[in-house]
Formats: sequence, structure tokens, C-alpha cells
Amino acid sequence: MPNHASRRTLLTVAAVAAVTAAGAASAAVGTARDPDGPAPDDSRPGDRAPGRSPARQSPGAGPRETMERMSLAELVGQLFVSRAYGHAATEPDSEDVALNQKAFGVRTPAELVARYHLGGIVYFGWAHNTRSPRQIAELSAGLQRAAADSGAGVPLLLSIDQEHGAVARVGRPATLLPGAMALGALALGTAGSTAEARRAARIAGSELAAMGIRHNYAPVADVNVDPANPVIGVRSFGADPQAVAALVAAQVRGYQGAGVAATAKHFPGHGDTGTDSHVGLPLMTHTRARWEELDEPPFRAAVEAGVDVVMTAHIVFPALDPSGDPATLSRPIVTGILRERLGFRGVVVTDALDMAGVRQKYGDDRVPVLALKAGCDQLLNPPDLGLAVRSVLAAVESGELTRARIEESVLRILELKARRGLFDAAARAVDPARAADAVDAAVGIPAHLAAAGEIADRTTTLLANPVGLLPLDPADRPLLLVTGTDPVSPTGTTGPPTAVLARELSALGCRATALPPARAVAAAPGNAAVLVCTYNVPEGESPQRELVTRLLATGVPVVLVAVRNPYDPARLPACAAELATYTWTDVELRAAARVITGTVRPVGRLPVPVPGRYPLGHGLAYG
Repeated sequence: MPNHASRRTLLTVAAVAAVTAAGAASAAVGTARDPDGPAPDDSRPGDRAPGRSPARQSPGAGPRETMERMSLAELVGQLFVSRAYGHAATEPDSEDVALNQKAFGVRTPAELVARYHLGGIVYFGWAHNTRSPRQIAELSAGLQRAAADSGAGVPLLLSIDQEHGAVARVGRPATLLPGAMALGALALGTAGSTAEARRAARIAGSELAAMGIRHNYAPVADVNVDPANPVIGVRSFGADPQAVAALVAAQVRGYQGAGVAATAKHFPGHGDTGTDSHVGLPLMTHTRARWEELDEPPFRAAVEAGVDVVMTAHIVFPALDPSGDPATLSRPIVTGILRERLGFRGVVVTDALDMAGVRQKYGDDRVPVLALKAGCDQLLNPPDLGLAVRSVLAAVESGELTRARIEESVLRILELKARRGLFDAAARAVDPARAADAVDAAVGIPAHLAAAGEIADRTTTLLANPVGLLPLDPADRPLLLVTGTDPVSPTGTTGPPTAVLARELSALGCRATALPPARAVAAAPGNAAVLVCTYNVPEGESPQRELVTRLLATGVPVVLVAVRNPYDPARLPACAAELATYTWTDVELRAAARVITGTVRPVGRLPVPVPGRYPLGHGLAYG
């Protein structure tokens, strides 16, 4: 790394600090207003128009002016959002250097940005990007420095999947909030109020902004009507399209009110599929009328709320396009429905292009070109970035794609960057050290942690309590055994669930012990109750079903705590009490403990029906 940064570098790093500090300040007080709304180097010296100077971003340049100065290679680079391995932009660990060299032919994330003139980087835990909030802020600043020093000097749009709940990349000490279905349960339990969903998104957005992340792939706008859906489930707000629509709109406003671009996904709807598009190509069998009734409302609501980005799904939807192409590559779906029918004028991003669902019919060289022809703007994480870039450049040179078509998408992307403050802030001379200060001022602060707990307290759903076992009175110092499944948390920074639940119950006055299932049955006698955490219980016989059956045979009252999908009770024998938490993160399990002890009253209502057991909207209260 050079000792002396250029003025343009300092301006861009200052931009990161300025926008993150602004995001931190707005969210901390919660009153910010909503905004309007191996591979060769593919850069070619001969593709710049004669007499055209490099498109270096100056403080006063707008999106169109910037675009008009860009070479074809720079324009194409803006279309791509790629992974990059490492916790630091210029000095990643040796393991990540090897991964970058194998995947991209470069050593560092900074070199990757410069080589391909990238429009964005997406952060992943498995790519070693998300060790801690302060590290993420430093990585963001380093990547923006690399973008400033590349040919175009255009700021990056840094993105992440931070849905909260079942999908999260940034863990503690950042604030972890209830996920979508938990918020759906809260809304049904509070007469349809979406205020807490918006509040959660505002908090989440402000913390991302403080880390230099200005684009979140959330909220999920899919309506989950298939209990066996292997990829959506609790990531959805529920099964009622109007309720989902209201919550999607609320979260769009919350994220964007914090200065972070929201993404409604996965268009045209992934909530009734039996295949995970990460590993296969799902088939959606809805009729056009069914789609309009069930799947369309949340996306229409997102568009009307001014959502910045819509993400496409890698699903085949014959009623909308009989060609057999996945929606990501379908012009009738992306342009005909999303653009023309719904009137969406923002950025369309593909779901990740390394997923199996989009790679089955066409090769990796054709997928990026076909996605652009369909109407997509951003191409997310292609498996072979060099091949993808070369394919798009070749398509322009052959006339299959025009430069005007590329510019159409680039202009949308640059306008989004401007709307999220990435250009405006470049004119503000702020000390880069403020980026770290912004993290400390906004991420995992007491006010946010307290708000997460308050929100979670109203999500837990009491499904059954036939003999009035609950609430347990902590004053009686009941002896409790906690056992069951202990899935790893989404971020790897919380849990395990049984230990968290036992710890919180003990903190509230109970005498609770967590034991693994192999020891639980023998230890059950003598306890006032046994609490069993279950996680996505399958149909038929299973170890979880066997555990519950054996615990019931001891005669000790069993409390079932479904920590992910609320469908578990339908696949298990009836218990003395049954609850759904919708997420197995600490904030939800602590809230469940407070409901179990009566410290707070159960408020949540089922946002999905549990076939054969409970209708949509079901939920009990204490008498």
C-alpha cells in the first residue's frame, strides 16, 4: 500500500466515513426521514472513444456525466457484484490470497475491484469478510479506496444478505433482530401494525450503513404457502399476501430511511416451491390468476413504497413465461411484468449466478448476457467472473447487446449510488477515522439491543396450553430441564439454543439445566417440566419425534419450543404446552423464556397455518 494517497482516494474514503457517520447519527435517534425514493485483465485500451478522458469521479459529477466518460470495460464492470475473499482489502490472510488467485487471478480484493472496474462487492462469512463490525468498516473503506484509484473512480455499492433471523452474515456485537416470520407474528398479534417491522429495518439499516454497507438483500417478499418449502420458510413474513405486502413496504421504508438500499426478493415469487434454487431449478405451478392474487401483492407494495432494488428468482414459471427459462433470464417476466406491469424503474439484480437454478439450461458464458437481455441490471456473483465479463464485452462487440443497453443499466446503478449518498458525500472532507467512530456510535449500542428485545417479546406465539401449565412461576423456583436440537446460529456468534434458553430461565428465577438429548430422558424425572427445542421436524419418524415421545413417556410435562418453522407441532405428539419462536438466535430464545415465565405475555399470532393443527392467526394468551 502506498504511503501517500491521492486526493481522489482521500475523497472516496472520506465519502465512506461521511455516509457511515450520517447513517449512524440518523439511526441512533430513530428520526431520519425516508429518502425519495485465473482470468486475464479484460480492460482494453482500444475501447475508449477517441479523445475521451478517463471517467474519474469528481465531487461535482452526476451519474449521467460520469457514465458518459466511461469506457466500455468500465461500463460493463459496473454491472457486476462479486464475492472477494478476505477480511482486508489489501492485506488478506494467505488462505484468502490463494482463493482470490484461484478464482480471479489476483491476490487481494482491492486488485479485484481495480482489474474488473466492479460496481459492487457482496460480503459473505464464508469469504471471510465479516469478522466484526469494525473490521467490516475498515474493509469497506479499503475497497472504496481501490475503486477510487481504478479507471472510473466510481464508488462501490457494497452489499450483504442481512435479513436477520434465519439469514444473517454479521453477528455480535452487532444487533441481531427477529426475522421476517417473527415480525409477521408480531403484526398479527398487534392488529396488523407494521411499526415494529419498520423499526427493526431502520435499526438494521443504520448498523449496515455504519459499516459502509449501503445495499441489503432484504426484505423477502415471497408469500410462504408451502410448509415443505426448503429455502424460504421463516424468511417470509407469512402466508397472507396482504399482510406480507404491508410488512414488505414497512421494511423498505425502514431500510431506505436509514440510507440503505432495500431489495424485494425473489421476483416473481419463491414461496410455493418444493425445490431449493441453490441446488436445483424450481417449478412454480401457479396460474396467472393465482400469481396475481398471491405472489404479486408484496412486490407491487414494494414498488409503490419506492424500493430501490428487486431481485429475480431462479425459478421456472410457465404461467408467466412458457419458454422454460428461469425468471432471471425471462424478458416476459423481468421486462414485461416487473418493468411494464408493475412500473418498476429501479435496479433489477439477479439472484446469485453461481446457483444451480440458473445454470441448468445455459452455460456460464450465456447466463450474464441473457440476464441483461431479459432486463436485469446487476449480475450477482457469477461463478467465473472473468468469463462473465468477457462474455458481456463480446456480446456488445458482436451486436447481440448494444452499448445503449449497457448504459441503460449503468445509469440506473449510478443513480442508485447517488441516491444512497455515495457521490454527494465525496465532496465532504471528513477524517477517514470517523468510519470507525461511526461503528462505535451505531452498531450494537444499548438502545438498539433494548429495542431488539422489546420487539422479540411480542413475537413468541403460544400455540397450546391445554392444562394451563404456563406460565411457570419463577417464585416457585421450578426445576427445569432444557434439551433438544442445537443448530448453529446463522452468524456463528450466538447460541447454542438450549443453553441460551436455560441460562435465561435461570436468570429469571428458575433452576434450569441444559442437557443433550442422549442424557435428557434419564434426567427428566423430578423436574417440574422438560423444555424441548425442535428444529424443522420432518414428516414421519425422526430422532426429534423419538425424543419427544420418550420424554412424554416419563410423565413429566413437556413444553415444545419450535425454534424455526412453526410446523413442528403437526409432526409431533401433542405436548403440555407448545410455542413457536421462528428463529433460534439469542434474542428470540430470551424472549421465549420471558413468555414461559410470564415475565411478558404472549402476543404473537401464527402468520402461517399449521396444517392439521392450527389456523393462520392462531395464538393464545394467558388468562
